[in-house]
Parts: sequence; C-alpha cells; structure tokens
Amino acid sequence: MVRKKREWYIGAKYHIMCRGNHRNDLFRDREDYQVFLNILKKVKEKLEYEIYCYCLMTNHIHMVIETKEISIGNIMKRINMLYSIYFNKKYNLIGHLFQDRYRSELIEEDKYILGVSRYIHLNPVRANMVKKPEDYKWSSYSMIIGLYKEKIINSQKILIYFKTKERYRKFVESGIKNKMREDEDVI
Repeated sequence: MVRKKREWYIGAKYHIMCRGNHRNDLFRDREDYQVFLNILKKVKEKLEYEIYCYCLMTNHIHMVIETKEISIGNIMKRINMLYSIYFNKKYNLIGHLFQDRYRSELIEEDKYILGVSRYIHLNPVRANMVKKPEDYKWSSYSMIIGLYKEKIINSQKILIYFKTKERYRKFVESGIKNKMREDEDVI
C-alpha cells in the first residue's frame, strides 16, 4: 500500500505524535527522557526547526514543530532513528521501537495551536500521573509558564497569543476544570 505524502512547505506547523510499538514504553528511566531531549536539541541544530511545546509520556510523545528549510519527514526520520538506535542498544533489543511512522496533523489555524498546546500539556493530568501540569517533569509546560529556564523550545510561539504567562496558565488549567465537569456529568 502506498503512503499518502504529507503536505509540507517552509514554515509548516505540525502536531506530531509518536507511539511505542504495541503501546510499549518509549521511556523506561530518567536517562531515556534526557537522551530523547538531547536528540531533539542535536537534530534541531543540524536541521533547523522550532519546537513550540512537547510532552514525553511513557509510551508516546506529543510535540508541536514548525519546519524551516527541511521537511517534517526528514526531521522526524532523524529524531526517531537516533532514539531507536540508542534505545535498542541500551536495552539489547532489535526491531521497531515506534508503532508505524509518526502521526502528524498540519496546523493551519491559530486556535488549533492553542488547543493542541493545552491538550499536550494536560496529557499527564488526564492520565492521572500528576494533579497539575507543572508537576510533570517531561513536558515544556513549566518552561512556558516561567518556572524553569527554556530548553529547546521557543515559548514565544505560544505566548504571543497571551498578554502574560499567567493567562496561558489559566487557559491551560481551564481544561482541567472542564474535564472534571465532564467526568461529573458521567457519574
């Protein structure tokens, strides 16, 4: 079966999702998360792209990426290949680490960027891993709201839509309250 070619142009923005093969963990310990982030940084230096936000869950990854001169396919191929080599070598495994190829949604509207960033940052809360998104270490949320120094992301790509970091925090956390109301309606 022939794969559908992804739409790409300079400046294209994508919501990227990668899942572990058979829903297996992509990250087994702290070092794995750190190595993945280092790979993002290393590939970013060579292939030039922007990361707006990310969240590394145990068995999947979410990122918002804006491309420059290199297609998203080449960027993700490099990231996933380098991480797969590291992971398989460390754990003495062979075969596919990722389920299929990565998924991507082209982001063409500002409101979609905002909704995706909130969705990405609330992932650990919805998975009952933490109560507040800033408590999850492997997400860009704490950097965007100013609790930690920025690493690999460009928070201005998200914060440009808000007058303050506090307004972004309220925007994201309103998703927690709405989710709790939805859960109460079900009960």
